[in-house]
Amino acid sequence: MDARESHTGDPRLRNIFDQDAERYDRARPRYPASLTERLIRVTGAAPGVRVLEIAPGTGQLTVDLAGSGCAITAVEIGPRMAAVARRRLAAFACVEVVVAPFEQWEPPAEPFDAVVCATAFHWIDPVVRLPKTAGVLRPGGLLAVIGTHHVAGGTEDFFAEVQECYERWDPATPAGLRQPRESDLATDTEEFTGSPYFTDVTVHGHAQEITYTADRYLDVLLTYSNHRALPEAARYGLLADIRELIESRYGGAVTKRYWHELITAVRVAG
Repeated sequence: MDARESHTGDPRLRNIFDQDAERYDRARPRYPASLTERLIRVTGAAPGVRVLEIAPGTGQLTVDLAGSGCAITAVEIGPRMAAVARRRLAAFACVEVVVAPFEQWEPPAEPFDAVVCATAFHWIDPVVRLPKTAGVLRPGGLLAVIGTHHVAGGTEDFFAEVQECYERWDPATPAGLRQPRESDLATDTEEFTGSPYFTDVTVHGHAQEITYTADRYLDVLLTYSNHRALPEAARYGLLADIRELIESRYGGAVTKRYWHELITAVRVAG
């Protein structure tokens, strides 16, 4: 078991983030500037442009998009997450945060120019997500999906050694699990390239490294669904072991490398 969340989106864990929205907003890493700048450019986000954001969480990415002046409808399943997002976005009159599962949300009649979903598309019902997204986009509109991967880099020895902590507290952890390098990742775009609704699929990668103190690292771990879903005793034991490892062997801080992929696809006409 490592810090990655499932890319299959276990529906039983979908609402778990709403339990501690303030921690999520505080601890989750923001996206690198290179990614947000490209996202704004390819979506054409600007005054007069209509953007739908699926699962905005507490609005980390939404703030960057809203700064472009575009009109945003953000559909968030968690009421606590939505409340934090509304607070963070209060200065932007062009942003509306709606509390609803995307699958059940009733879209307006006017189509959107772009749909964005950051590190959450895997939580949406795979039977619904592309057809419904296509249905709310104008022909030629853009779908932009961001995926986040935890990859080798930063304090590499720590991320190898910490697996012993996971193996100790979670029997389901594969033995000897290691993080991949971004050069070894094979982006799965089959869902998009195989869809009759979309064309012109592209992928652009963006890396960032973040240094965490022990407190900050445990904070971010507690925003991952697989950590929150552990039995309480196992979760506390795991976090205590990780803290001890960081403080005793790594001087109280570790650096983690993230690889963010921006996948875009264009809505076909007709």
